[in-house]
Amino acid sequence: MAEPDHETADDVVTAGMVVIGDEILSGRTKDKNIGHVAERLTEVGIDLREVRIVPDIEEMIVEAVNALRARWTHVFTSGGIGPTHDDITADAVAKAFGVGIDHDPRAVAILKARLAGRAEVNEARLRMARIPFGAELIEVPNGMPGFRIGNVHVMAGVPAVLEAMMAAVIPTLKGGRPMISATIDAQRGEGLIATRLGEIQKAHPATVIGSYPYERDGRYATNIVVRARDAAILAAACADVEAMVADVQARNP
Repeated sequence: MAEPDHETADDVVTAGMVVIGDEILSGRTKDKNIGHVAERLTEVGIDLREVRIVPDIEEMIVEAVNALRARWTHVFTSGGIGPTHDDITADAVAKAFGVGIDHDPRAVAILKARLAGRAEVNEARLRMARIPFGAELIEVPNGMPGFRIGNVHVMAGVPAVLEAMMAAVIPTLKGGRPMISATIDAQRGEGLIATRLGEIQKAHPATVIGSYPYERDGRYATNIVVRARDAAILAAACADVEAMVADVQARNP
């Protein structure tokens, strides 16, 4: 029996991300984490559907976490789990889940082991060992742990540490059917293809079709990217796009 020409709920696993930090919103720090998280999730068939960037304000973090965890299969946060006064993500996530928070013996042991013979385990550094009750640790070799509570994964803002956390988390996630894609160079501007491309998208609802303009040698043109979870569905849509592109090129040499 042929597969139906649409996605089912079982095909699609989704994610949201909350990027936390005044420094991101001010432009002082350029985010490098969204792209990495999106790339790793795409590899295992998880669609990153929403990203929010919020300041170091507890109520806004709580609101964002609660909104996204209700909407998407998985949620990832980055930033705000360091030792300074404005690192309030752990407290905000605990508040979002309605649980307590305190120094976690597991995290304290990791902190002491990391600092042994090098630095003092002071009050500021102990802030990094505060974990909401009931959370699981996300342990990495190059930093203090993040944690997972419910469907929310709380990770560092430092890119190298976040990448290590993602490597630890990815094997634990429920994924979906990965997207596959094809790119067709229309060699013409979007204005010449937009209407017909929209018609093709309507005819192939199980695909996602995007147009991406570029400029080369003083001429504007467009790459068309077709994405789907099924090879036959992808091929059918690509055939229609290629036929449309050939016709447009013939009419507009």
